[in-house]
Amino acid sequence: MEFTGTPWPHEKDAAPGYAKHRKEDVTYEMDPVDAARRVLAFGCPRTVITGGEPLLQESAFLEMIALVREQQPDHQFEVETNGTRIPSADFYAVVDQFNVSPKLANSGMPESLRLNAGALAFFANSPKSWLKFVVSQSAEILEINELCTQTGISRQRVLLMPEGRTSLELDRFSAQLAELCRDQGFRFCDRLHIRLWGDRRGV
Repeated sequence: MEFTGTPWPHEKDAAPGYAKHRKEDVTYEMDPVDAARRVLAFGCPRTVITGGEPLLQESAFLEMIALVREQQPDHQFEVETNGTRIPSADFYAVVDQFNVSPKLANSGMPESLRLNAGALAFFANSPKSWLKFVVSQSAEILEINELCTQTGISRQRVLLMPEGRTSLELDRFSAQLAELCRDQGFRFCDRLHIRLWGDRRGV
């Protein structure tokens, strides 16, 4: 977590000058009406809802999605989730795609907090779901393979991305990861936002 006061390590802790963010400095609260207005102002046909964990705020997002689709009936919504919660039937019905990113052991979180077998099984059986992992070394593929075996999800619906905050860092492992994906049936996915904007924080 990137907030001050959280007990979990962050990948940039050792970087010179890095400090976790104060939650109150980087958190903006708005009601569903204002959120829908902001989404519509961009004029894009697809919105990715990320977090934190969006499934903790389903009712507010349901209202926002309904308001957006009043103006843009074909607007598509993706949800980024850590795969520890099962969406309600109403929320599942209106979301077009779930991008599920279970935490691996290298996150430092205990397994009881980062993995929910029932929720992962739900997503594994959903045609709307993709599993997504950022990989830093080939040893992590073993853990991902185990998760695939446990959940029964098809490797063709698993996206593996190289870890890195610059194009140079991405390139150190990209070719090897692409070969691992080819050999083991996963999909390789580059981190295009890093290629385009680097490590800059969004606004």
